[in-house]
Amino acid sequence: MAGGNAIRGSRVGAGPLGEAERGESAPRQLVQYYCARGHVTPTQFALGDENDAPEIPVEWDCPKCGLPAGLDAENPPEPLRNEPYKTHLAYVKERRSEEEGEELLKEALSTLRERRGSVPAGD
Repeated sequence: MAGGNAIRGSRVGAGPLGEAERGESAPRQLVQYYCARGHVTPTQFALGDENDAPEIPVEWDCPKCGLPAGLDAENPPEPLRNEPYKTHLAYVKERRSEEEGEELLKEALSTLRERRGSVPAGD
């Protein structure tokens, strides 16, 4: 049914919830975070009393670009350095030298040839 009643699900005489029904809001402080790309992220934190003062984070993720943002506008945190994707071969080359790889290849080929029952002409 398109264009239904706008107050559907509400009772007659019900008004919006206000401060009187919810209670008073906690006092807040506005903190601004700055990322390396120049984005400013205003964030509100509740103020506590002396005994229950909340800690304000030193860094906050920028919602626009995802980089870390800090409290100092002049010196925002450096962007995280992402390591490029490594293939399985790249990891193997980190663990083995070229000579070790050649030796392992020869061993694997000889084992395979023995299983198949074929011997290369050059050996």
